[in-house]
Amino acid sequence: MARLSVLFDESEPLAGTEKREAPEFFKDLNLDQVVASITANRDEYNLKPIFHTPLDRLETVDYRYDTFRDLKSEALLACVRSFAQQMRNMRAHLAQAEKLYYNRQKQSWFLDAVGIYCGAVRELIHDLKAIDLHARAFLALREYVTQYGDSAAFASLTSETQKLKAGLAEVKYSIYIEGSRIEVSRYESEPDYGAEVLQTFEKFKRQAPKEYRFTFSASPEMNHIEAVILDMVALLYPELFSSLEQYCAGHRGYLDNVIETFDREVQFYLACIEHIEHFKKAGLPFCYPAVGDQSKDVSARDTFDLALANRLIREDAAVVTNDFYLRDPERIIVVSGPNQGGKTTFARTFGQLHYLASIGCPVPGREARLFLFDKLFTHFEREEDLQNLSSKLEDELVRIHRILESATPRSILIMNESFLATTLSDALFLSREVMQRIIQRHMLCVSVTFLDELASMSKTTVSMVSTVDPSDPALRTFKVIRRPADGIAYAVAIAEKYRLTYNQVKRRIAS
Repeated sequence: MARLSVLFDESEPLAGTEKREAPEFFKDLNLDQVVASITANRDEYNLKPIFHTPLDRLETVDYRYDTFRDLKSEALLACVRSFAQQMRNMRAHLAQAEKLYYNRQKQSWFLDAVGIYCGAVRELIHDLKAIDLHARAFLALREYVTQYGDSAAFASLTSETQKLKAGLAEVKYSIYIEGSRIEVSRYESEPDYGAEVLQTFEKFKRQAPKEYRFTFSASPEMNHIEAVILDMVALLYPELFSSLEQYCAGHRGYLDNVIETFDREVQFYLACIEHIEHFKKAGLPFCYPAVGDQSKDVSARDTFDLALANRLIREDAAVVTNDFYLRDPERIIVVSGPNQGGKTTFARTFGQLHYLASIGCPVPGREARLFLFDKLFTHFEREEDLQNLSSKLEDELVRIHRILESATPRSILIMNESFLATTLSDALFLSREVMQRIIQRHMLCVSVTFLDELASMSKTTVSMVSTVDPSDPALRTFKVIRRPADGIAYAVAIAEKYRLTYNQVKRRIAS
């Protein structure tokens, strides 16, 4: 078998994925927070590069979703988790062996690590044979580990490990201490004087004795006296300890590459599953989306921003879900409405869903149909850089020009309140020019704006509006719905910017 991966099918290239940095748009979409939350407490597996690598092919996306579906089996999930825990114990033993000073103690910890590994592999083989599997990833894994378990190399490793552990367990010796002199000899069935003393004084026992408990050092490191005694014991059993030394030297590369890769890669699935459970307990849905690379008819129902929802759950606050859809020839969602009404959150959600689908992750929502993009871009407002001599507007124009130069009909663009650093007329002119170029490229796009005119530019644009409570317009519902823009969003924003709202003017007059 040339290669076996539970993340990538046979045709997906693997080169360069181990050190992949986060894409440029991660921070804008809060995907950096999402990935940090998913991979928390799993630093040893270096999972972030996997989450930083979107997939190019639908076949690989489906390959991962099929693997997720198999892991819905409690038996398989328990099997994988047990294997992962044993491999974690194995690595802990190897790490401890590296820290120890005395060589014979290093050898003992190494032997135990290999023993844990052999047991983990045997248990994995046994469990996979008893489970009904469907995903290509797990079917290939079962075939591989079964062949590996039957191989002469693994049989020899297991046999040698068991033989050495059994031999060491049989080692018995006696220690004679007289002053500062220690003598070590083979145990020759000498009487246990400790047991005899306890038996002699048993008849004087009248009531339960008072306990005197002591806390001893938990360090596994031997002291120099213990090390000398162990060296003496090794002289008493030269063949056994020589075999142990040869075993450690000869099995440094005992860990099979495919099994080691599986141990790391399967953590991608376990991390996602555990992360999703956190949301499901709060009543929030997840689904496996239908992902395509031809039709741009996209939709989602009861979806939400993962990063925001994670924070709201911790605060015991309600999470508002939203729906969206685009039907051919629609390509662009123009989102308007009052400030702090959930517009940017909605835009982030659109981007998050498409990115998570592009790496084969379940997405937040009851159901979803999404597009496999080639590039994802964001154009969010940036803090002005005092060291940069260009203006804020110039910087925005340079960034949007670079995006449009690189974009293709398969790209997705998320724009958030672009060109606020200029006048209304200039912002409208620039936004129309940019929107025309987006329309020409047939890109999917979400644009959060105060410019309601953009929503009716062409048959490819649709309007969505963040709503307020009908009984109190000051209260945001955070629901974003399809409806024509109401024409007052920019006016409200301008009033707030120049402190000309009713309450602001009232306070200024009063002062």
